[in-house]
Amino acid sequence: MTDDIDLAVHRADLERIRKVAERVGFHYRHAAGVDMLVDEAESRPRSEIHFVFALEKVRAGDLEPIPFSDGNQTEDGILIASVPDLLRMKLTSFRLKDKVHIQDMDGAGLITPEIEQSLTKALRERLQEVRETR
Repeated sequence: MTDDIDLAVHRADLERIRKVAERVGFHYRHAAGVDMLVDEAESRPRSEIHFVFALEKVRAGDLEPIPFSDGNQTEDGILIASVPDLLRMKLTSFRLKDKVHIQDMDGAGLITPEIEQSLTKALRERLQEVRETR
């Protein structure tokens, strides 16, 4: 859906990730407050991997830090965010595209009562706001 990838990592792992990524053609860059990897072979500026740091807030005004759990592993061994973590990230960021993603998740039945109850009061209020704007 987007040209870039957001990757949640522990800040302590960034240097090790950077070294491995550079061996396979990525270049590390820090620009406009964002740590990222850029594919040297790709000419489009938005084909980047942006890092967000686990258990840290992306922006000072964010309601919550980036959650980080074991996630889910695909058959190919790729770890992806769990639905509860993804929902928390979307509710924290709360841009228009995040609200649309939340509506999609909710429409697909991914936001279970258990997940909803695990949210903080502020995030439950945001979820309710999204539901009211359908």
